[in-house]
Amino acid sequence: MTSTMRTLTVLGIETSCDETAAALVRRAPDGMGRILADVVRSQAGEHAPFGGVVPEIAARAHVAVLDRVIGEALAEAGLRFHQLDAVAATAGPGLIGGLLVGLTTAKAIAFAHALPLIAVNHLEGHALTVRLTDGARFPYLLVLVSGGHTQTLGVTGVGRYERIGTTLDDALGEAFDKTAKLIGLGYPGGPEVERRAAEGNPARFDFPRPMIGADNAHFSFSGLKTALRRQAEKLAPLSDTDIADLCASFQAAAVEVVGDRVERAIALWRARVGGRAGRTLVVAGGVAANRALAARLGEIAAAAGFDLLVPPAGLCTDNGAMIAWAGAERLALGLVDDLAAEARARWPLDPAAPVAAGAGVKA
Repeated sequence: MTSTMRTLTVLGIETSCDETAAALVRRAPDGMGRILADVVRSQAGEHAPFGGVVPEIAARAHVAVLDRVIGEALAEAGLRFHQLDAVAATAGPGLIGGLLVGLTTAKAIAFAHALPLIAVNHLEGHALTVRLTDGARFPYLLVLVSGGHTQTLGVTGVGRYERIGTTLDDALGEAFDKTAKLIGLGYPGGPEVERRAAEGNPARFDFPRPMIGADNAHFSFSGLKTALRRQAEKLAPLSDTDIADLCASFQAAAVEVVGDRVERAIALWRARVGGRAGRTLVVAGGVAANRALAARLGEIAAAAGFDLLVPPAGLCTDNGAMIAWAGAERLALGLVDDLAAEARARWPLDPAAPVAAGAGVKA
């Protein structure tokens, strides 16, 4: 039996990487949503000395603070467990240690308070956030750009995703972070690369634009990252001007690649589904906050006759609200899980999509 005709209040737990998050959302019978509380505890300080996320440290940090984060979210919303309709938790994809912490905690809450459990795909959380923030209607084309994933997907309903393109190697956020590490910037690297790029000359270095013009809609950033590393090694020791110019040239190349690949994805999506393609382009994931990328995708959307929707920056990075909302959307359709639900390090939104050559775990 579905729950579409009543208001739903859901607790969401997110522990897939290096943010420990919990949130409460409320979904009205008309499908509109509201965030009641959203608490995020970053682990950036713990991982900064290593220049990237250390899985063991991440899992231990989730264990240390998750109960407190959930308590803070409930207090902020003025709610108790018995007032909830369900508890949702990220079950994958992500770092398996962190996933186990969040999912096991959600199972304990569900069991103790006789609540339905919803095991949420982290990517579905990103995919559906725009329905919470903007009331977006299906269908729409999603550009997912984060530290772990770079994909374009046609979204036609809850649980209905068709992959158009994926990265063949690094995700875009990963490439930004590795670029920062290569030239001695801090972690997380993406925002720092963007900040330094604003001071630099994007035309100084002619970095490659992988995959541009390819018939498919796939992405590749490994060659771009390697070109930057080689250039940085030639220039060492790097001056402030060198660093700014490297960042600007890297960002310009990355934005051009993404723009070309998204244009191709729009064409392929329209060719596949015709008039059912919709006219909305959604950008989600942490790299959606990059202003140069957002500006370019805005131009592409306008040229294609699409509306561009981007959730607020705080809901593009990992957060509990997107997990709670995905849980509420699934609960409204009667889609719940039992306590045997498993954590998955890999969990594609479109399992039927063929593996892209070279994609490895990013497929």
